[in-house]
Amino acid sequence: MLQSARPFKVLGVQQIAVGAEDKSKLKDFWVTLLGIPQIGHFVSESENVDEDICQLGSGEFAVEIDLMQPLNLERRPRVDIPALNHIGLWVDDLAIAYQWLEQHGLRFTPGGIRKGAAGHDVCFVHPKGNDMFSRSAEGVLVELVQAPQRVIDAYAAPAE
Repeated sequence: MLQSARPFKVLGVQQIAVGAEDKSKLKDFWVTLLGIPQIGHFVSESENVDEDICQLGSGEFAVEIDLMQPLNLERRPRVDIPALNHIGLWVDDLAIAYQWLEQHGLRFTPGGIRKGAAGHDVCFVHPKGNDMFSRSAEGVLVELVQAPQRVIDAYAAPAE
């Protein structure tokens, strides 16, 4: 049972990240066959990732589909295992969400809140709990993403 009201809101899906040893087959499926446009590219040595950023939909409700491969198959993290690497969720107040969730026993990955590939502040919920933080996303890596004000406003607007 939660002891206090949740002081933040999860707004919607920000991204879905998939990985493979070689992202060219992912790109063939998502971009060539399905026609989802690639809008960017991101490389991070520290995160061992080379990713193509695609976008499904448009405007404030667009969803990124990140096609990832490890830069080095011998290093961790391995962004290709599991193949559905993580899902990203827009949050209206990431700092408050992080603090409140951690106080309620949720385990985060090391690194805390930091800048993500798309330039938004992010943090990752660990897929497994431990003795110190028993709550987790139960096998799924979840990225919490600070929504910019325009996204917060779009989700707050009444449906037409």
